[in-house]
Amino acid sequence: MIKGFWKNYIDGAWVDGGAGRIDVFDPGTGEKLAEQALADAGDVDCAVKAAQRVHRSGALSDLRPVERGRMVQSMGRYLLDHIDELARTLTLEQGKPLWEARIEIEGAARYFEYYGNQAETIEGRSIPLGRDYFDFTLHEPYGVSAQIIPWNYPVEMTARSLSAALATGNACVIKTSELTPLSSSWFAHAAEAVGLPNGAVNILCGLGHDAGAALSAHPDVNQIVFTGSVATGIAIATAAAQNVVPCILELGGKSAAIVHDDADLETFENDVRWGIYFNAGQVCSAMSRVIVHDTVHDALVERMAGVARSLTVQPGIDQPDFGATMGAMVSEAQRDRAVQMIADAQAQGATVVTGGRKMNIPGAFLEPTILTDVTPDMTIANEEVFGPVLSVLKFSSDEEAIRIANGTPYGLVAGVFTRNLDRATTAARRLRAGQVFVNEWYAGGVETPFGGYGKSGYGREKGREALWNYVQTKNVAIKLKG
Repeated sequence: MIKGFWKNYIDGAWVDGGAGRIDVFDPGTGEKLAEQALADAGDVDCAVKAAQRVHRSGALSDLRPVERGRMVQSMGRYLLDHIDELARTLTLEQGKPLWEARIEIEGAARYFEYYGNQAETIEGRSIPLGRDYFDFTLHEPYGVSAQIIPWNYPVEMTARSLSAALATGNACVIKTSELTPLSSSWFAHAAEAVGLPNGAVNILCGLGHDAGAALSAHPDVNQIVFTGSVATGIAIATAAAQNVVPCILELGGKSAAIVHDDADLETFENDVRWGIYFNAGQVCSAMSRVIVHDTVHDALVERMAGVARSLTVQPGIDQPDFGATMGAMVSEAQRDRAVQMIADAQAQGATVVTGGRKMNIPGAFLEPTILTDVTPDMTIANEEVFGPVLSVLKFSSDEEAIRIANGTPYGLVAGVFTRNLDRATTAARRLRAGQVFVNEWYAGGVETPFGGYGKSGYGREKGREALWNYVQTKNVAIKLKG
């Protein structure tokens, strides 16, 4: 059973919210799941002050990095030790299949493992200035890291930023989405279990226009991490700029896979399964466009439609085992938005090959959908659906394929599928995206940097590159006596 009321975690204590409570719903049934304390600006201020106190005390930054790293690693092990209960909560509040929830938690634990290991590697350097000087650099934590988390991967996305921030000695204030706040409480339990000081990790649920706005504009926040929409990202960056606070913004995409006439179409079917239907397509780097050579268009569409039709769509809690399944979208509002975008695409000339309708069962379910006859000027080819909706476009030359792929304001990820190494490397150089997959969508891992071009945001998460988001460089120049 899921408990009926969940509190926020501020300065080592579980507290109610100044803005009252909010209902959390199970998208797999449409029924109320629990109530969550809702934070207001006053709660945000308390959390930031607690984090600031920890930072100024040196309780994290003064630790030997190996000690801090071991605590970070232990947080990941805590998640794995509680994976059964955590996965069930995540599935019930977010809608994804139970087996997908377990994969997300395992991925979250991997972040803590990776960045815990990296804590000892943040080293400065000596700069030669001649015999009369000793000059060196230090990397120091910013202090208070504000992290605004999306609802699509609430556990993994929290782990991604929290692990790197703690490993480098920052204290954190995490604002969860009001749609998926429950699973984040395990991070508070983990922080307590591994011995982090009170105030090092603060977790609260609040509305964007209230708690989110207060957090992004707080004068004592030193660094901000945000994943979400372009409009909200612009608002956060604008607020942060008033305090000259750096941001890492991951703002989604309209990512394209270019499939050439020499691609392995059978293998590509698996990429479609993961690329657009994992987590019901609610993935910032989803394969939302397939740009296919006109000579293999029909054959590939038939294969992709087969993948879509093979999926069993039902409540995530009823899907414990890995397989060809898909759960609900996160909310009926999100589902209805996707349905409207499909209808608008049809009105503009697109053809629904399969799916396209909300399902006649309780919950926020949408049929896995494939659209053909999509042209680059259509809305569906340029705006993020954030659902299980794949748009298929044709090309006849390599130049045209690159032009179509680069033809949106986004630039998060892209892919190219071909047996021709020269063609693949040429495309990788020319595609306007922060990460390019060749012959496998979602290739890479925690170790590989991730972030976008254009309206997909700026800054990099994952990999060693992410660590530099959480530290600033100090130079020490010493005049020596002759």
